[in-house]
Amino acid sequence: MIHRRSSWRRIEDVELATLNWVDWFNQRSLLEPIGNIPPAEAENAYYDALDAMPAAA
Repeated sequence: MIHRRSSWRRIEDVELATLNWVDWFNQRSLLEPIGNIPPAEAENAYYDALDAMPAAA
């Protein structure tokens, strides 16, 4: 998930590297199964579509 290094000096360094990877994956990676858009964009479109649906009677 994160680039290997010989050793991480502190747990905070690992946490920051993990957070950076998650941010990249959610905001910038393009996933073919969901139309070559980032996951965050797909999630926003999903909730926008739900909001546009009429409420059940």
